Amino acid sequence: MNRQVSTAFNLPHFHLTFLFLSALQARFASTKAQASQNSKQIAAVTTGIVGTAALAYSLVDNTVSANMADEGLHPPAHPWYHKSPIHTFDHAAVRRGYQVYREVCSACHSLDRIAWRNLIDVSHSEDEVKAMAEEVEYEDGPDDEGEMFQRPGKPSDYMPKPYPNEEAARAGNAGALPPDLSLIIKARHGGADYVFALLTGYVDAPAGVEVREGLNYNPYFPGGAIAMARVLFDGLVEYEDGTPATSSQMARDVTTFLAWAAEPEHDDRKKMGMKATIILSTLTLLTVYIKRFKWAPLKTRKIIYNPPK
Repeated sequence: MNRQVSTAFNLPHFHLTFLFLSALQARFASTKAQASQNSKQIAAVTTGIVGTAALAYSLVDNTVSANMADEGLHPPAHPWYHKSPIHTFDHAAVRRGYQVYREVCSACHSLDRIAWRNLIDVSHSEDEVKAMAEEVEYEDGPDDEGEMFQRPGKPSDYMPKPYPNEEAARAGNAGALPPDLSLIIKARHGGADYVFALLTGYVDAPAGVEVREGLNYNPYFPGGAIAMARVLFDGLVEYEDGTPATSSQMARDVTTFLAWAAEPEHDDRKKMGMKATIILSTLTLLTVYIKRFKWAPLKTRKIIYNPPK
């Protein structure tokens, strides 16, 4: 046994190097073969997953449109004056917008949540509102004899409805129900931008798009086909302040009016917010000053220790 060990250690140096390199080569060869086998397995599994997913996708009815026409085009953003944190509504635009609503939109769309009195000191004076309300007859009663009667409107009455009920509204619009416009700005994604884009977005249907009879093509409306036809044309109304009544101007004004109708408290809320900001800022500065005034002598004093002699 001792003789064998000594013989092993007496081998030439190159023989030991050869044995070491041979062992490394065998090790690398086994590792490479295993890695190659694992790579083939991973490739086979990946190919199976991709093939299965492709087969499943081909069997599913894909109803998503490539141009997202089912959801409608995203409306472009406009710099509305009332969107600024320090600006109120453009009340001249609100007045013009009410005129567009009264002369154009009120024939089909209601404004259930707005009373005549809401217009006072916003777009009209109190006398103007009373005169406009008296032009409408409202059913009231019963009287002393138990009968219902008609009376002129009052500022406390709400805007009149164009149809007595939903069935009459559908019958007058080929089965489509015109929505109430009181909260339309809040009820639609995009808000004022969507309404403005919808009113000005009527175009001819592109090639390959078929629109059923009685519908109109508007890319901003979900699905592209809308029952409401284009209603705003240049010169349709005559503004009393001399503003040119282009279709885009009327769309802007009526959109501003509907934005006010959705938030009649908008201006008061911003005024209250500015007051609260000023008061709280003043109190904060005063609190900081008092804090520094009271604590400055304590925080800046020195404590000196004089050891006894």
